[in-house]
Amino acid sequence: MWLAFYNKQAVGDVLMLTSGTISDDHVVTESKQNITLINDRTNDQTVAVNIFNISESFEISDNGPVLLTEEQVTKVNELIKAAGFNLAIEVDNTPKLVVGYVEECKAHEDSDHLSITQTRVSEDEVLQIVCGARNIAKGQHVLVAKPGAVMPSGAIIWPGELRGVESFGMICSTRELGLAHLEDLPGIWELRPQFSVGTALADVVAAY
Repeated sequence: MWLAFYNKQAVGDVLMLTSGTISDDHVVTESKQNITLINDRTNDQTVAVNIFNISESFEISDNGPVLLTEEQVTKVNELIKAAGFNLAIEVDNTPKLVVGYVEECKAHEDSDHLSITQTRVSEDEVLQIVCGARNIAKGQHVLVAKPGAVMPSGAIIWPGELRGVESFGMICSTRELGLAHLEDLPGIWELRPQFSVGTALADVVAAY
């Protein structure tokens, strides 16, 4: 899954694509024509692509995270191929900040404050999420940042590992979402049960 960003004023006419994180000492770059790949030297995987002078190919009106259309993704892949790179990007524009339901919650064996949850985020998707909030519990409706979510702080949520346990997202507080004005309580945001699993954050906010 690739995420797209654009900020002409701060960065210039560059479409920035990313699919994960990388340590600075692992970075290897390769440039051809208007395209630069950022690769991880440890596994030879491409984790970012910068396409310069992107407005010569199509206009982008957004500033920050960009939801590319199918036509734009096709054009991006044509540009990458024309530059001589064997790489194709795919994007997922489904909402990444959604209502989840905590189906299971157990203590982390190697921590005095972490919990391991199995949290349903759609009819056919359950995510294992490690959570540090003390008020997390089975049976709650919560707001989940799925992998690929871009937080108000600019942080991107990627799959990770906490104390040896894989975690695929984050269960959020109102402060982390920039929504403390709605409900400013310690710990995660426990939602009203009226919201069904998979409901997008924007629809939740509109109902408050």
